[in-house]
Amino acid sequence: MRRPSPDRPASFTRLPRVSRRELLTGAGALAIGVGLSRSVRAAPRLHLRLLETSDLHMFVLDWDYYHEKPDPTVGLNKVASLIEAARAEAPNALLFDNGDLIQGSLFGDFLAREEGLANGRVHPVFAVMNKLRYDAATLGNHEFNFGLDFLERALAGAAFPYVSANIERADGREFAPPFRILERRLVDEDGLAHSLRIGVIGFAPPQIMMWDKAHLEGRLRCGDIIASARRHAPALREKCDVLVTLCHAGINTRPAAENEENAALQLAAVPGIDAVMMGHSHRVFPGPDYAGLEGVDAERGALAGVPAVMPGFWGSHLGVVDLSLAHDGARWIVDRFAVEARPIYRRESGRVVALAPADPAVEKIVSIEHEATKSWVDQPIGRLQAPLHSFFVWIGVDPVAALVNAAQLAYARPLLAATPYAELPLLSAAAAFRAGHTPEAYIDLAPGPIALRDVADIYPYPNTLAALRVTGAGLREWLEHSARIFERIDPADERPQPLINRRTPSYNFDVIAGVTYKIDVSKPARYDASGKPIEPDASRIVDLRYLDREIDPAQEFVVVTNNYRADGGGKFPGLDGRGVVLRAPDSNRDAIERFLRAGEAVATERPWSFAPLGRRVTVAFDSSPSAARRLADAPGLRAAGLENAGYLRFEYDLT
Repeated sequence: MRRPSPDRPASFTRLPRVSRRELLTGAGALAIGVGLSRSVRAAPRLHLRLLETSDLHMFVLDWDYYHEKPDPTVGLNKVASLIEAARAEAPNALLFDNGDLIQGSLFGDFLAREEGLANGRVHPVFAVMNKLRYDAATLGNHEFNFGLDFLERALAGAAFPYVSANIERADGREFAPPFRILERRLVDEDGLAHSLRIGVIGFAPPQIMMWDKAHLEGRLRCGDIIASARRHAPALREKCDVLVTLCHAGINTRPAAENEENAALQLAAVPGIDAVMMGHSHRVFPGPDYAGLEGVDAERGALAGVPAVMPGFWGSHLGVVDLSLAHDGARWIVDRFAVEARPIYRRESGRVVALAPADPAVEKIVSIEHEATKSWVDQPIGRLQAPLHSFFVWIGVDPVAALVNAAQLAYARPLLAATPYAELPLLSAAAAFRAGHTPEAYIDLAPGPIALRDVADIYPYPNTLAALRVTGAGLREWLEHSARIFERIDPADERPQPLINRRTPSYNFDVIAGVTYKIDVSKPARYDASGKPIEPDASRIVDLRYLDREIDPAQEFVVVTNNYRADGGGKFPGLDGRGVVLRAPDSNRDAIERFLRAGEAVATERPWSFAPLGRRVTVAFDSSPSAARRLADAPGLRAAGLENAGYLRFEYDLT
């Protein structure tokens, strides 16, 4: 199918035209004659709508299990209402899911850890999706977090096909079909039915082999997205009328590298593709997040001229791609398109305004498991002696990281005691998981009882604990990569300057306990997101010390972290799995739970602070409005007013 012309409008409307029935039954039929009527018959047009969900992460309901309250910003039950409305507007509609489905909320954790889908039971999310009549889906990276056995039990409950062109079993057999051809009877603008073949092909990030190495090594292989597309797309193109890609990846405008994680733009340039469904990056497209990037039309919703959509995360949006198809006598051609990401809510002056009602049918399907999850997460496991919050992680006030690091050290120390690494200094690295991807996404726990739900809020991922050996030089590079989350600050600028680069995920900002260091934000970042040095001579990490002595680059340490980071997740320089000295059978969350049950104390020392810049410099960052009541924990910080997105802006004096 040919690509739509680049000069087509961003949206299309049906142009006024005389239908064939009007033409053939009206007086004009006799005058125009048989020749023209055949010409009209030979040029049917139809409207095909493609709908997408992605990165649902088991947010089936609009419910916050962490805080035991409704959450109007999430939920497949809300998206279900948008799906129903979108189908009512366009009967020729197909619905797809783009991965990261079964993991990511306490609901998903409960089903994997406690239920296990025994006796052939259908996973509740697939029961819902079957009811919503999904047409096809692909796998995301988080599908593998609970292991292949659980994944395959879950997938058995899907009444729609899964496709994945770049994943196969280690012996070369397919894990899922690389593509499927969906045969559908679609109705054209004059009400006549046509048989169309919709080709659907799927792709996952090759990095799953690092991120879930413990589950996948020796069992699966995952290849390059673009190479896989070039291998399969030509043959698929010959067999179908429309070719849709389900690509669990975001947008990267760098030249394509082998095994590129976010390869959607490069995928769109593969000949023959008519639409790209994206995900993984937890962003919305079309939209301003990708404005101004080469090859990206962030207003129309196109990559390399091909319609593309990304529907946020946790059920925040429904992706909609409308294709106008014309038949040229030999094949169907996309000549116009329109793209949008429809939200389930909007924010007005910090308030959440619902745009979609919850579908009660979805709630009924999962009600038993939902109530069981609520009871499970209510289990008390210990007490907090001091407040625990993540409001001010960007200025080094981070009691959550202090707890995680203390728990990881307590867990790993006895396991390493009988190994050759027992005498090496033991450090711990923890990232900021709940640090504001929405205004509500922060930890805020008062002293007193703490429940299992709180531990899951503190550590939302099912990572397993790992430890690796690093040198002092490697430790410095680890911290340099973490420090790229900060914008470069100009000491001569007296105005408040933005502190955080919001394109860098908070889970790639590691704080390492057991050493002390300062971060000089007046220097450029040494690394880019791929772990490549962009300013090789720059150094933001200064005064790096162990036991108050400057660290020798050759000195060796053991750092406790998680399997994701140890095996290369986040593309930190030098972290690729080869330095691992311990792979624990338990999760990092289990380590925190044990620590809290034991009632151990958490050290209050802050590992890092900002390096002085020689004059007064003010920086600004956003946090939750609830952070205002914790200002006493952060000297030098002041609230500067609410932002339109619902955050509270804070200003901080670096001196």
